[in-house]
Amino acid sequence: MQQRIDITKVSATAFQAVNALQAYVDQSGLDAKLRELIKIRASQINGCAYCIAMHTRDARKLGESDERMHLLDAWREAPVFTARERAALTWTEAITLITQGHVPDKVFEEVRQQFSEKEIIDLTAAIVAINTWNRLAIAFRVPPQLSSARAAA
Repeated sequence: MQQRIDITKVSATAFQAVNALQAYVDQSGLDAKLRELIKIRASQINGCAYCIAMHTRDARKLGESDERMHLLDAWREAPVFTARERAALTWTEAITLITQGHVPDKVFEEVRQQFSEKEIIDLTAAIVAINTWNRLAIAFRVPPQLSSARAAA
């Protein structure tokens, strides 16, 4: 796969705008491991190889287990996620798949039981940010950064 456009070189201003949202999310106080789970799950839904590769590496550096990351695609059936993580994943899926019925009240009530209003805003900003990154990486065909051993295989 050949990258179509390098946004960082062609429009640094657009890249910086998205990066500013990401900077807000990063300083928001949301748990870093939870932010990575959100990024991985949205990236799985969107099929963004670049972001899946990046955020599984980042999650691993934060101490996230490979087992939990492997189960993330089937998190509803996996007993390894907390109620708070489950609410965040439900919210992530509803926002990422917004065209499939918008965000149901039931989903909002579930997230509201686990997060404060400020945290819901921050959680939503995190989901919006990763969906934006996904769409940029997919549209411009940004290839995943793999280790040389994996890339050669």
